[in-house]
Amino acid sequence: MKRSIPIKAEITTDTDISCARCEACCCRLEVILITDTGVPDRFIATDQWGGMSMAQLDDGWCAALDRNTMKCTIYAQRPQNCRDFEMGGHECILERSSQP
Repeated sequence: MKRSIPIKAEITTDTDISCARCEACCCRLEVILITDTGVPDRFIATDQWGGMSMAQLDDGWCAALDRNTMKCTIYAQRPQNCRDFEMGGHECILERSSQP
C-alpha cells in the first residue's frame, strides 16, 4: 500500500506587512459579534433573527474604519475576532493573497 505524505503549504510572514500599509483586507470581512464586546451601538448591525455583526458600509468596508488613515476608530473596543486576526498571521496572508 502506497503511503501519501501530506504537503503543507509554506506561508511566510512578510516583514513589510503592516496595517498602516495595507488595503485593510480584514476590514471587509464579516465580523460576527458573539459576546458583549463594548462596540458602540452605531457600529453594530442586527439581522432579522437578532444576530449581531460589525456594521458594514454599502461598499463592504467596516463602518468603524477611518478610511483616511485606514485605522480602526474603536481599536481599544474592537471585537475579539478582530483582536485574533493577527497582522501578518496566516489569515492575514491568505486574505491579502485573495485580493485582486
